Amino acid sequence: MNITNDIKPVTYLKSRAADLLNQINETHRPVIITQNGEPRAVLQDPKSYENMRNAIGILKLLSEGEADIRGGKTKSQEDVFNDIENALKEMP
Repeated sequence: MNITNDIKPVTYLKSRAADLLNQINETHRPVIITQNGEPRAVLQDPKSYENMRNAIGILKLLSEGEADIRGGKTKSQEDVFNDIENALKEMP
């Protein structure tokens, strides 16, 4: 994969938007849009964007879990299951 193929000027976007959208949806690679030679935006297909957002969410949860472990905020599996069983017994 050569990232230089995925960098396009804004004029390319203006004149060939449909072609660019087809490329993004077929390759699932994002395209960097430049303006005056500077990167200004990234275009990405919806599925890849959703996958990226999900991955970021999972990484955030993992980070929070690791912080809890470092902070001693943990329970044993047995305690968790006991708490669940007790909560279920209290339900009407």
